[in-house]
Amino acid sequence: MQKSKLQSKEARVSRKQQELLAFIISFIKGNNYGPSYREIMRALDYKSVSTVAVHVDSLTTKGYIRKTDNSARSIEIVPASETKNETSQVAKQADGHMEWLRAMIMAKMDDETLPDKDKAILSRSLEILGIKQSGE
Repeated sequence: MQKSKLQSKEARVSRKQQELLAFIISFIKGNNYGPSYREIMRALDYKSVSTVAVHVDSLTTKGYIRKTDNSARSIEIVPASETKNETSQVAKQADGHMEWLRAMIMAKMDDETLPDKDKAILSRSLEILGIKQSGE
């Protein structure tokens, strides 16, 4: 009994790991390739690439993602049929969050009083997050 509790605890995903998994899912959907560690670091406001590596390694060990080789863009999501249902739940949450985020950014960009420089920053934010702007 003790061992099964430990194993289920190890398989759980922390909040930070859920955020990372959601970002990876959204990034891959938007770009058709995995994010680099530096892109993850910037997008999730981590202070170092080693923090990304720790979380990526943990998600790999838990079976949610895999890296096919040592290249920078080899991160891929393990299909839900190969993992627990939790991955698809995180994917649904990520979709909902990204849709909300896109709507909020697009509403700001529609503000005629917003300087062009700020609109360009918001547009670049959408690109970094892998979110398509309406009309694309």
